[in-house]
Amino acid sequence: MYTPPAFAENRPEELLAIMQAASLPILISPTATGLIATHLPLYVASPDRIIGHVAKANTHWRDALPGAESLAIFAAADGYVSPSWYPSKAETGKVVPTWNYQAVHATGTLEFIEDPIELLAIVTTLTERYEAGRAKPWAVSDAPADYLAAQLKGIVGIVLHVTRLEGKVKLSQNKSMADRTGVTEGAAQENPALAAVMHKTF
Repeated sequence: MYTPPAFAENRPEELLAIMQAASLPILISPTATGLIATHLPLYVASPDRIIGHVAKANTHWRDALPGAESLAIFAAADGYVSPSWYPSKAETGKVVPTWNYQAVHATGTLEFIEDPIELLAIVTTLTERYEAGRAKPWAVSDAPADYLAAQLKGIVGIVLHVTRLEGKVKLSQNKSMADRTGVTEGAAQENPALAAVMHKTF
């Protein structure tokens, strides 16, 4: 990932926060015929272990080269930055559009899980993660046991054993304080989530 020093993010707690905020990561793996990519929810079980699952019909788990490195891409807050938000536009006119964003690349090797007990643990963990905070959270145990067992036969668990994390937080840190403030105020009107994370860089 191209990361100028101003945008590099190496703090473990910030990398974790970005990964947790990402709504739908992308898992990319090499195969004998090229790359394969799957959009899927992933859960950071620990700094070196990320879990998820795919449909058994998805060939990702069959085709990924054993032992080869895979890449999980996590993107959190992002959005367009209009040149009109920069106070310097009125002064020099020397401004152009850009895009602000938070991203983490997690590289590692894949393990595929078919054991029903381990699969149930993965599904339960993911469910608890995404049901948390709901007024009436749904639990895996709410489903009939026989139905659940049948559903588990249709998926394969994924564990990414992480060997490297790369973080990038591009939130106008390379701009003047006046322009950074202008972008934050502009984003607050059109993209509150982006404005919220930008406040943290001041």
